[in-house]
Order: sequence, then structure tokens, then C-alpha cells
Amino acid sequence: PTYGGRTDSGSQQRAPGEVTPMPDEQRATSTAAVEQAIADQLRSSFRGEVIDRRHPGYDKARAVWNGLIDRRPGLIARCSGTADVVEVLRIAREHRPVVSIRGGGHQVAGSAVCDDGLVIDLSRLKGVYVDPAARTARAQAGVTWGELDRETQLHGLATPGGEISATGIAGLTLGGGLGFVMRTFGLSCDSVRSLEIVTADGAVRTANREEEPDLFWAARGGGRGIGVVTSFEFDLHSLGPLVAAVLVLHPYEHAEAVLRAWRDATYTAPETVTSEIVLWSVPADPGIPQELHRSNCVIVGAVYGGPPGDGATAALAPQHELGPPLIDLSGTLPYVVLQSANTPRFPDGERYFMKSHFMNELNDEAISTMLDWDSRRPTPESLIVIRTLGGAVARVDPDDSAFAHRSARYNLSIDAGWRDPALDEAAIGWARSAWDAMKPFSSGGTYVNFAGLGEDASELRGAVFGSHEERLERIRAGYDPEGLFVSAARRP
Repeated sequence: PTYGGRTDSGSQQRAPGEVTPMPDEQRATSTAAVEQAIADQLRSSFRGEVIDRRHPGYDKARAVWNGLIDRRPGLIARCSGTADVVEVLRIAREHRPVVSIRGGGHQVAGSAVCDDGLVIDLSRLKGVYVDPAARTARAQAGVTWGELDRETQLHGLATPGGEISATGIAGLTLGGGLGFVMRTFGLSCDSVRSLEIVTADGAVRTANREEEPDLFWAARGGGRGIGVVTSFEFDLHSLGPLVAAVLVLHPYEHAEAVLRAWRDATYTAPETVTSEIVLWSVPADPGIPQELHRSNCVIVGAVYGGPPGDGATAALAPQHELGPPLIDLSGTLPYVVLQSANTPRFPDGERYFMKSHFMNELNDEAISTMLDWDSRRPTPESLIVIRTLGGAVARVDPDDSAFAHRSARYNLSIDAGWRDPALDEAAIGWARSAWDAMKPFSSGGTYVNFAGLGEDASELRGAVFGSHEERLERIRAGYDPEGLFVSAARRP
């Protein structure tokens, strides 16, 4: 049963034979009764919206960005503010449902929703306040990167976000936060000054370097299950509104040569340059000749983390000159356009599966293996991408936060994307097999935000958190001794 005694929720675990299992019909009746009790209590004390299975908006409320995820929670508590979070946790402590937490954007594994349990939905918490003089921003947990960038760019300021504007600030930051300017400004979690978090006991806590330092450490890269983060305070950096960027599509027949040249260029790239290389397909954009649409190509992208001009052009030149281009879209563009350019390539409701490796080197054998598996891509929407770390990411002390992969030079992500459910097995199988084939070239680490689905969690836990896993578990247990968030913590 989901409520009371479910072993993966960390509550009331019973010895074998202690209780005779309930028949399915009786269990369903019991579960429905507890769901109703929670709903009744919430409706009497909750300012937000309570969505149960009979609610006309239930199917829309339970849907997530990844169409592969189709879970049916018992209740969705759509909070209006921090007080609602406190109230829903009070009721959850009484009834012990499986709990999941939903922020404002998308996440591949779909951990925002759970079957039969209680979803704490923060997607309506959209407040953003920018202090341009102090160069800080306070943003609630339902905000997406596009929404945050829109406010900060009014002042020519930014905090490093992800690569898709529809991604939520909460999930990305809690997992670390790889992005377009991370070599210059660090991971998203490196710009967090403080955060507000409601822990399992219902206490509203401020976590920073002075207050609740263990929570602050865990929240920066520790992923899920440490509490309900309701807002973040970020440091802002001078960037934009215009930035210089390289975007060159190379013919696929030159893939091996371009990959080797790109690798060599990453060794000497300044910290002002964050680059990546993608094995993908030519997008079906109106500005690109139709005969090239959806054909295989190699895409080199790089962003200069400073003002456009001669310095940017010189710093980006090695990324720009890696071979004869198929299409060259490099130039100067608004930062908000850069951050949102990829969003239409990953539309809501399509099916996604992603797994990753951190890597210290990209040798010729790794390149050959990667190209071999890229040649087997099941759909044009699938891709393989390598992102460069180092720079500001590596300058942070390895033990300063729960993010465990400061020393890695690259992150390799194998991303399956498709529309037809009939392709589920083939697409996921390709991504898993390609990930396995690249494992010999890995440093042994995996990025929590690109870590597969729920069934991958136990296998990859050590790879995600590395030497920080034991400390992270101690902190979680200290703030959640009854295991209210245990099931959330176990999800990728």
C-alpha cells in the first residue's frame, strides 16, 4: 500500500509475517480513504488548490514535460506560498504518503510526480525580485530560467542557468546546474547566496554559509529529498543584454576531424569561453535550406562570458575555425535569445531519456566509439553532446558543496528523443547501450539531472554523489529522521 507501511517511504517498515497483506480491493479502499482524509484536511486550511483524481484538471496537473512519464498521484497540492508548504507537510507527517516535489519547469526523470502519493506543487510560486545595486535576485521555486533571465537582463545581469529556458530554476540548481557560461561564472548552484527551505518537521529555515550550513551544502548539488526549497537568492553577474557566440554546423562526413580539433581547442580555451559539441540533426528552421533539414551534422557552440567585441572574437576564434562549415550562424545576439533558442527543440509531451558521464579526457578511441553509436541514433531528435567544464567550476573547492565532479573536464550526455510510443524500447535501448559503451572513458561520475529514470537510481547513486554520498545521507537523516522525503531522495 502507498500509505502507512510502504517500505520505500521510510515509515513503519514491518517484519515479514507480522501483518497479513490486505486483499487488493481492501487496499484500494484504504488508500482512497486516506486520500480523502488528506484532501479534506487540506481544503479546510490551504490557500492553494487541491487537485484529486476527480478534479477536471487532474490529467493536465499530473502531466510533465517528458511524455514518457505517466504517473497518477493520489493528490496534487498546488501551493500559493510557503505557509501552504508548511501546512501540507504537517498533514503529510500525519498520514505518511509517498511525497514528490514539483518546481516550475521540466526534468527528464519526471521525479516531480509519483504514483498514488502526494505531489507538493510549487509551480505557481513565480515571484522574482532583482536588486541591481546589490547584484542579487530572489526567485521563488516555481520560476523558470526564462522568467528569471527576463527580469535580470533588464539590468544587464545574469546568474548562470541551463540551456533550455523552460527548465525550472529549482531542479537545475539543486542538481548543480550545467549551462552556457559555467566556465566563466560557475554552476548555477555556485551563485546561490541563500535559500528558504521547509524541512520535514515543518520549520521554515534560511540556509546559507552562516545559518544551517549543512543544509546549504547539501542543497547545492545534492539533488532531491532534503526538504522543500521555496525560494533562492542568487548572486548576479554582469552579462548581456548582448553576448557573442559561435554556432557552426559542420558536415557529418567531417565529424571525426572536427571532434578532434574541438577537443584540442578546449585544452587552451580561456575561462571566458564555454563550449560544447553536438552530434545531432540539422534543425528544420525556415532560415536553413530545406534540403538540409534533419540531415546529420556536427554542431559546435561556444559562448563568451563577457561583453561582445574584439576580445570576444579573438577568444572564440579557435571554436569558430574547426573546419569548413555547412552553416555558420555565429554572431552577437541577446542573452535571452541565446538561452531560449533550444527550447523549441525539446517540446512538451515528447518522449525523452538521458544518461551522462563525466570525463577527464576525450581520446581518439572515445571519439571513435561515440561516432559508432551516433551512427545508430534511432531518431533525428536524438543527440550526443559533450560540454566543457573547468574554469570557474573547477576553482570551487571540491568539498564546498554537494556537487561531486569539480575536476572533470567534460560531461558527455546521451539524449534519446522521440514521439512514437512504439519506439520506447528502441530509443531507450540505444541510449543505455551507448552509455555502456562510453563507460570505459568515464571518470566514474554521473550528473544527477541526466541520470536516466527511477530504475537507474540505485545503480548510479555512488556515481552521482561520489565521496559526498555519506555526508549527504547524514544531513538528510538529521533533518528528516522519520523519512518523509526518503522516496524523493532516491529518485534521480
